[in-house]
Amino acid sequence: MGKHIEDYSWVGSQEDFVDTINILQLHHILVGRYGGNSNAGQYKNEDGCLIWCNDKEDWEFAIILDAHNTSESAEIILELFNAEKMQIKNILSSSATRQFFQRLEDKILNMFLSVEFLSVCRNVTGETACLIVVRKHRYVWWFSVGDCILYLFTPELAALGQYQLNQRQFYEWIGQVNTFDQDVPCYSIGIRELRKGENRIFLTTDGLIECPNEPYSNPMNIYNTFANSKDDESIRCMLNTIQNNDVRDSTTIVSWTVNSLEEGSQPSNNIS
Repeated sequence: MGKHIEDYSWVGSQEDFVDTINILQLHHILVGRYGGNSNAGQYKNEDGCLIWCNDKEDWEFAIILDAHNTSESAEIILELFNAEKMQIKNILSSSATRQFFQRLEDKILNMFLSVEFLSVCRNVTGETACLIVVRKHRYVWWFSVGDCILYLFTPELAALGQYQLNQRQFYEWIGQVNTFDQDVPCYSIGIRELRKGENRIFLTTDGLIECPNEPYSNPMNIYNTFANSKDDESIRCMLNTIQNNDVRDSTTIVSWTVNSLEEGSQPSNNIS
C-alpha cells in the first residue's frame, strides 16, 4: 500500500475527490481526503497538503491548508515551500535540537514576510488557513494560522482528557486577506514533548469536525476510532461517516505514529 515517496504535495484544484474517499500512504504517513458530497452542494475542493519525511534523520514535515473562495492561496503556499525545500530540509537535518525549532520558525517567518510573497498574496483571490507541523526526535512543533487542527493522541494524555494541541483561530488567513501583511502578524506556535510509547500525530481541516451531526466534534471519538481499527481503516471509517452524514465541506487528514523510547516528563513526586 505504501509508496516510497519522500516529498508529496497536492491541492484540490488538481483532483477534488468530491464524492470520493481517497487514502494514500507515504512511508509511515497516511493522507486521507474527501472532497465533500455533491448532493449537499459541493463542487470543488480548496484544501491542500504537503509532506516531507526522512526516516534516517528522524523527522517529518507536514502542511495542511484549508482555502476558500478559490484554491489560489493554497497553491502559492505550496509553491513557496517547494521553492525553499532545500534550505528547509537543511534545517530539518541539523542535529542541534535546542536551536532547531527557533531556526525553523525564523525561516518560515522570513518566507511569509518576504516582499515577494506578500506581493503574490495581494494578487490572488481568496485566502487560506495554514497549519505546519514538524516532528523532530521526541518533540512535535507547530506553526498555525487559522482554524486547522492538530491533535496528539496517546493513552497517557487521553486518560487526562487532553487531545488537541493548537487552538483554532478564526478570521486569520494567508492570501488576499493576509495576517502577514498587517502591522503585527498573528499566528500561533508551540512545542510539545512526546510521551513514552506510541504517539499519534493527527492534522485535519475542519470538514471532519464541522460535519452535520458532529460525529467528530469531540476528539475522544477520533481517538477511539484508532483504538478500534487499524490506521488506514480508521481514517476510511471517519471519512465514510462524514460522507454518510452529508458533509459538504472537504476534509484533508494527515496522520502518523511515532514510538518514543524515552520517558516523558513526570512530576517530581512520581519519580522513583
